[in-house]
This record gives sequence, structure tokens and C-alpha cells, in this order.
Amino acid sequence: MHTEGPLLILAGAGSGKTSTMTSRIAHLLDTGVSPYNILAVTFTNKAAGEMRDRVEQLAGGPVPMWIMTFHAACLRILRRDADVLGYGKDFVVYDTVDVKSCIRRVMKELDIDTKYCPINGVIAAISACKEAEMSPKQYRETFGQDPGKERIYDIYKEYDRILRRNNAMDFDDLLLNTVRLFEEDRQVLEKYQDRFRYIMVDEYQDTNRTQYKFVKYLAEASRNICVVGDDDQCIYQWRGADIRNILDFEKDFPDATVIKLEQNYRSTANILDAAHSVIENNHQRKSKKLWTDAGRGEKIMYRRADNETDEAMYIAQEISHLAGKGMKYRDIAVLYRTNAQSRVFEEAFSRRNVPYRVVGSVRYYERKEIKDMLAYMRLVQNPSDDVSLMRVINEPKRGVGQTTVGKLAALARAYDTSIFSCIKDESMMGGIGAKARKSIAAFTECIEKYHAEMENLRVRDIYDGLLRDSGYMKALEDENTVEADSRIENLLEFRTVIENYDNGEIEAMTAMEGLDDPEASAPDRSLAGFLEKISLLSDIDNHDSGADAVTMMTMHSAKGLEFPVVFMPGMEDGLFPGWRSVDDPGKMEEERRLCYVGMTRAKERLYLTSAQYRVMYGKGSFTRESVFMRELDPKLLTGDAVYEKKSDARFGTAKPIDGSAGRAPAMPFDRLRQAKREVKEKKAPVQLSAGDRVRHAKFGEGLVVKAEGKIVEVMFDSAGKKKLAADMAPITKI
Repeated sequence: MHTEGPLLILAGAGSGKTSTMTSRIAHLLDTGVSPYNILAVTFTNKAAGEMRDRVEQLAGGPVPMWIMTFHAACLRILRRDADVLGYGKDFVVYDTVDVKSCIRRVMKELDIDTKYCPINGVIAAISACKEAEMSPKQYRETFGQDPGKERIYDIYKEYDRILRRNNAMDFDDLLLNTVRLFEEDRQVLEKYQDRFRYIMVDEYQDTNRTQYKFVKYLAEASRNICVVGDDDQCIYQWRGADIRNILDFEKDFPDATVIKLEQNYRSTANILDAAHSVIENNHQRKSKKLWTDAGRGEKIMYRRADNETDEAMYIAQEISHLAGKGMKYRDIAVLYRTNAQSRVFEEAFSRRNVPYRVVGSVRYYERKEIKDMLAYMRLVQNPSDDVSLMRVINEPKRGVGQTTVGKLAALARAYDTSIFSCIKDESMMGGIGAKARKSIAAFTECIEKYHAEMENLRVRDIYDGLLRDSGYMKALEDENTVEADSRIENLLEFRTVIENYDNGEIEAMTAMEGLDDPEASAPDRSLAGFLEKISLLSDIDNHDSGADAVTMMTMHSAKGLEFPVVFMPGMEDGLFPGWRSVDDPGKMEEERRLCYVGMTRAKERLYLTSAQYRVMYGKGSFTRESVFMRELDPKLLTGDAVYEKKSDARFGTAKPIDGSAGRAPAMPFDRLRQAKREVKEKKAPVQLSAGDRVRHAKFGEGLVVKAEGKIVEVMFDSAGKKKLAADMAPITKI
């Protein structure tokens, strides 16, 4: 009913935000406001489409008004007035593929190697500059002394010149140039201020500074701006969202009316009270508390599992139990903090025949980085595997393009041999450029080295060596993007699978009944055996988006959704809240908001779980229960008790387990850093002489019988005599 003057609607989770917005638009139309004078903006085409459909249902037919995304609104404005900024009105818009192609061409012209300056990292840096309204010149003035930043400046400057020359804009330019248009031409701004006398903004807590300026400029004249959002659900600051926009709305518009939507139509009272007991610990928030007419409902179930495998099996068992009582699988969701957590649940669900679908990501063993490293490992096992070779010969980028690969494939067909046989033979490489030949030679040497020693190395030694020597890990680190960091974590989490295999923990690794032969005299610890088991695992097709299946996703992906039953695993410090946040109060508050979002997805039942001992990135350690568990009102919990030691204000202290009191739990960050170091560091060969007693990671203890140069012969107590490459063998002198 409030139509005139600035309005802030603080819409709590499940409080009917979309209904409120659409009803308000319908009311404006009923009071005689022309649809021509209304602008409603949101973030996704899906949200805009749903809003338009609801408005048309309430209005009784099509409504000729702007209900669209920020980018679509800016594009429409620029189509009419881009000439003010020196663009033709027929400018083209570059999508992400176009941008990548253009940046690649610029880097080639500037002779900047993508190995040292990865394209994705460059694109992310340029996008951040545009979001901060920083021109190439301003970027250089700020960061110009850094050689790496100097390269970014050169690329940004040339990319900007090409866009101008081609009469083109990218997605960031649509927002940035519209704001510039308003700032440079008052007449154009007044034209749109006169047109859009009623402005509505959805999900206002997710706006960045450019979007904020866009709507603020438009609303300066009429001041009839209505923003709808929830500061407790601002979880995208890592990609530009600025929570100050919603928190400072009343500073920008001192005469603003504030309406709080605090009645929740989704969850039971216990779930809402639990979520509130966590989120009220944030300082950057508006005071509000959700309530419901629904009953108290079930208490929140908490389980402190022994380890991550036990945690996953507990959740799988609970889901099976709920399904047995008539619950649909589609009504159940598992929400985790990071994608790397999904693997153990995929395996546990496969074991118990629980159907699942992974939303917002691909299944663990289908992720590009995992498939790439499996291809490297298959190539080490069998260098004649042309399929694996063609997948990774230019991963990471090493100057071996499709044209070169095509020539190599044709050469192999002509000689009826494998591509690897061709690239090993220098005499057959005459038609390949010198730069590509050099890269191929290094690639070949890497594969041959591990192929020759694969029987003497643990699978983990091979994997770590390939990550390092192939340049795959370094290329991701150099990329320096959020996506690259996530891929690194997935690769290092894969070490956990390998570690379980090397240590003989077959059940924990396969998560399938009957994969191993119970009559086998000795377990197979070979590379071939590992790849065979992974093939069996990854071939289990348990993913059918159209089926009645459990939903698995990150909490970020779950925003806006709801499920009768929600499981939130990994409630441990360093995992959730994430290790990147533990020493930053601002980031900790965003993690707490993410916890609030996850908890308020649940309608009827909420399960929280943690593991006392977790193996991450191939390294195991005891854990601390999440600070969020300690903030949660214990009267709302059932199941296991949450341990808290009052003396540790930040983390508490780990629950003593099996005499482990006093042992400092390692944070996931520590384990990640240690795993990275182990992969990257190439250990110096041990100096050995005949008569030395040694221990080998795979073969156990033995006696050196001969040591000549890089080759050492050892008589092992249980494995017999082995000839080893001293610079590669995982061996220590006793």
C-alpha cells in the first residue's frame, strides 16, 4: 500500500518476498500508475520471468512495463543513447566466449604466454577493474610497479581499445557505461528519471556498487524507490555484492519507510529459532526475527560422526529410513560448503542405492580436473592410450594446438602405431614446429619417467609427481581465480581417495559392495588396480535429473530453494566456516549468513553433522566442531551434544578422542597448504651406500645391496630384490 517515497522491505527467508513485490506492482497499476512509469529489476532472467508472470496474473493480462535484469535494462537504455559515449547504437555485446577469444588474441599479439598469465585470471582481473570503475590508466597508476600487474595493464589497455574499435561492449560494460551515461549527460538521466517514477529492486542485498549507482541515479528525482532484500542472506560478497547497499539505504534516503516481513511461511519454529540463534551473532545486520504460525516441529538432529565416511553413511542410512516411511527422495537435500565434499556422499549413496542428482556442478569423477589427471595416470599405465593422450597433451596449455594434434594423429594412422610412439621418435617430428616439439618432448619425458617406475611407486607418488611435473597444479595457481582455487581443492581432495587405496582402506574408497575379491591372497595396490576401481565407481550412473532423487548442492546454490528435509554436513571450523574466513570478521559474518541460508532451506526437518576425524587433501586430523554449532541454542538440538571449552573464544577445543586430548586439530587450510607443499616440492634423492638399512613407502624395510649413480638395488624383507631409481623412490634411510 506504500507507494510514495523511498521504501525498504526487509524480507526474511520464506516470508513471501516475491508475492509482496508483485502485489505492490499490481496495486500501483490499480491506482492509475502507468506501466510505462514502472521499472522492476532483478538478477536473473528466471526471476524476472516469474515476476512478470505473477504480475500479469494479478493484472489480468500482459503489462507493457520493464520487468527485467539489470543487464537487460542497461542494454535497452544504451541501445537508445550509446552515441553520447561515442558508441554506435548498433554496438555488439560480447559474451563470455567472445571475451575469452578476444583476450587470447590480444595476449598472442603482445607475446604474453598464457602459462605465466592465465586467460581466466586476466578476465577476472579486468572484470574487477570495471566493477571498481577503474580505467586501464587508473589501474596502472595503482598497481603499475608490479610486473604481473603491468602485463594485466597492457592486456586491459589493448582489450579496451579493441572493444572501442569494434563498437562492442562486454557484460561489465553494460552496467558501467550506463552509469557513465547518466554521469556525463544530465539530459539523458533526466529523461529516464521522468520515465521511471516508480522503481523496484529485488534481492537488493546482492547489488554491487555499479548497480547501486544505477538505481540511485534513477531514483534521485521521484524518490519512489522500493528495494526488497534480506541482509541476513547476503552471501555473494566474494563476487561483488556489497552489503553496505542495503545496510546504508536509510542513510541514502533518510525519509525511507522500513517494513519488515518477519512471518515465515516455510519452516517450523524450531528451525527458525535455531537459525536466529546463529545469525544474531552478526553485527552487520538489521534487527529482525522470523516467526511462524506453524508448530514447534522436530528438534534439529545433530550427529558427531567418527570420520567423513561414517558421516556420509549415517546420512545415507537416514535418507533410506525416511524413504521407507514414505518420504520422497526429491524432498531431501544435502547442502555442503564446498563441492569437494560431494565425493564421499556420491559413493555412500551409490552403496545404499540412494538416487541423487548434483545441482550446480558436475559429479565428482566427471569434473574436468579429475578426468584430466585420470587421463595422465592412464597414460602412465598405458602410453599407447591415444584417447587419454589427446585429452592432456595440451592440458595445461603448452602450445600444442588442435592442428598439431591432428598432424600427430594422422602420422600415427599412417604408421599404424600409437601417437606416443610417434612423439617419442624425433625423426618423425619434422613437420611439427620447434616450440611445440620442445613442449611435446617435456611431456613425453614426464610420462616415460613414471611409466618406467610405476611398479616401484605408490599411486600417490605417481599422482603427486604428475601434478607437479606436468605443470597442471602451477597453471591453476597462476590463474588465481575462485574457480581455479576450487579445482585445486578438488585435485587435492582426490589425494584422499588415493591415500585410502594406498593404505588398503578399500571399503572407504570404493563405497560399493562386492567390488573386491574376498578370496584374493593380497590386495592389489598397483596403478592399474586403482584405475580399474575408479572406472567402476565413475561408471555407476546414479544421476538422473528427472528422477525422484536426493538433491546435492552447495549452500550458495540452494539460495531461494526449499526442501522438507535438509542435511548440512561438515559442521567443523575450517570447513564451515571456511578456512579462508576464520581470521577475517567480515568474511566470518558472510559465512554465518551462509549457515543461516542453509538452515532456513528446511521446512520440516534439519540435520547437522560433523566428523571427529576428517581426511582432506590426503591428510587426516581431528576437528573442532563449528563455531556455529556452539552458537546454536542447545535446547533446540537432539542427538549428540556439542562440546565446548569456554577458554577458547574463537574455536573451542576438540573433543578428546581415544586419548588425543591436547593434540591441536589441524585446520583444513593447514592440510591444504601442506598438501600443496608436498605436491610442489621435489625431494632430493637420498644418498645411499651398500649395507644401508632403508624403508620404502610401498615395499617396507630392506637392505641396500648395490648403489650405482641414480640406481639402487634393495633386498626387501617381504618384497624381495628391487631395482629403484633413487631420485624417484619414496625411500628413507633408517
